[in-house]
Amino acid sequence: MTKPESAGYDYDVVISGASLAGSAAAILLARRGVRVALLERRSDPEAYKVLCTHSITANAYPVLDELGLVPALEKAGAVRNEARWYTRWGWIEPRAAPAGPELPHAYNIRRSTLDPLIRSRAARTPGVDLLLGHQVTGLVGEAGRTVGVRVSTPQGEREIRARLVVGADGKDSAVAKFAGVPARQYENTRFGYLAHFRNLPLHGGIGQTWFLEPDMAYAFPNDDGVTVLAVLPDKQRLPAFREDLEGSFFAFVRALPEAPPIDSAERVSKIIGTVDYPLHSRKPTAPGVALIGDAALTGDPLWGVGCGWALESARWLADAVAPAATGRGDLDRSLVVYARRHQRRLRGHQSLAADFAKARPFNPVERLVFSAAARDEALARHMHLFGQRLIGPVRFLNPLTLAKASAVNIRHRRTAVPRSPGPGR
Repeated sequence: MTKPESAGYDYDVVISGASLAGSAAAILLARRGVRVALLERRSDPEAYKVLCTHSITANAYPVLDELGLVPALEKAGAVRNEARWYTRWGWIEPRAAPAGPELPHAYNIRRSTLDPLIRSRAARTPGVDLLLGHQVTGLVGEAGRTVGVRVSTPQGEREIRARLVVGADGKDSAVAKFAGVPARQYENTRFGYLAHFRNLPLHGGIGQTWFLEPDMAYAFPNDDGVTVLAVLPDKQRLPAFREDLEGSFFAFVRALPEAPPIDSAERVSKIIGTVDYPLHSRKPTAPGVALIGDAALTGDPLWGVGCGWALESARWLADAVAPAATGRGDLDRSLVVYARRHQRRLRGHQSLAADFAKARPFNPVERLVFSAAARDEALARHMHLFGQRLIGPVRFLNPLTLAKASAVNIRHRRTAVPRSPGPGR
């Protein structure tokens, strides 16, 4: 049990990483009375994550609202993340029910806009000290637990002591490595490339995702009239794809059903990507340490869930540890609460994503649900709730949903117009 009277701390919490998860956690903790040092290894306050879906799922809307960021995002031109999904059975096009509420949403916004926005919000929050150019080089241990960090700064080496050290430093988390927290990895047998285009019209003006079994693609409209367009083919295509990256990228997009007209659009970025992006997960706590965002769990980028989970995990941590972080409770017990919530909420999602990352065709259950969702508006809305991570796998694939999907498909087969027999038949 941690002792609330522990002395000699510079801060209550040190957070390594002042991107989305770290800045959100700093704001939420400070509002709960916690003294926070927010460390960022880069010295530029305008720095941002480049390789990202640039989309925030609706599960994180309440966090954005609590942070007070919704008006600022809309003023910055963020686009509601409505989307339609292509399947071999047609398009799944979620729409609000007649006379029903609008579909839950969050936003598409480029990280070049989002990261400086939330970081500056953190820097202005009373109780947060934003320390740029501070890179964690080790952890400070005492009596079998972490009690601070060693950092390299523009002024030299420094030690910062705190009751809790938070790793918000991405999938290659230095905090996790120094704390000895191993990562469980899942192979991703797709590779991915993306580019930004301006003046790229999309059907309905909303996001598009293509399930091509096994290949994938998506196009998400963002702020300032910029669309993020990504292709995620099976790795078996990689050698030929890399021989002519630009030609392969454009050819892949041109071949998509209802393909966006990229030849008439303006490409405003390089084609960037990764050929090896495994999914991984870590236990989100260790004695004196918590991991949030990609440091705790990195999902498959094709689902666009990373930003949403970064924000959610920041709030889960703040809710669980704030009193103990100020010395008014048992920190170890609070970390257990956070870890359980993190694993309960995300383990099932990660399991499904890791299985689909094998670049396989749809399995029988997926064929059942996706085909029915292309034919039934209620099931399309159900798919939307899952895609926005507002429901988990158990509710998404519950027996009632599967029974309804079966009924929809049976009715479709009965009403389908039979093909006319050809000559001689």
